[in-house]
Amino acid sequence: MYLLDSNVFIEASRTYYSPAISLDFWDWLATKHAEGSVASIPQVKQEILDGNSGHLTTWVGQLPKSFWLQPDQQTVTSMEKLSKWTMDPARQYFPAARSDFLSKADYFLVAAADAGGHIVVTREQPAPDAKKRILIPDACLAMGVRFSDPFSVYEYLDLTLKT
Repeated sequence: MYLLDSNVFIEASRTYYSPAISLDFWDWLATKHAEGSVASIPQVKQEILDGNSGHLTTWVGQLPKSFWLQPDQQTVTSMEKLSKWTMDPARQYFPAARSDFLSKADYFLVAAADAGGHIVVTREQPAPDAKKRILIPDACLAMGVRFSDPFSVYEYLDLTLKT
């Protein structure tokens, strides 16, 4: 299953798949969830709702509860492992970057993907020398979690838009 980062939803809504351009995309995502291909986590939902993004906020509110995977014991175990990696003094990250990462949806998303054997979908790119921010791909690499950009996933899942 593909777990979507908040930037996937937000960027699509603001730019290339805005509701003024294509409502089909948003229907397609809901259908792919019903088929068991895509989901996300409650923390991503909260980030979207906090952003108050009009159409996106409304759309997110209409999704079934099942779209937002709830943490289980495996997720908690993965969170512990990811937290240890984040806080390891051998990591080059500044203390603020560590705190920020552990308080954001990114941390929960990577842990959920690790726990469930899912693939994270994000617009972020690896930056292994970064110090000011822990990026999703770097955390994924540390945890052995696969990640992908949205357009590769859309192609793989046969996204075809009519409008």
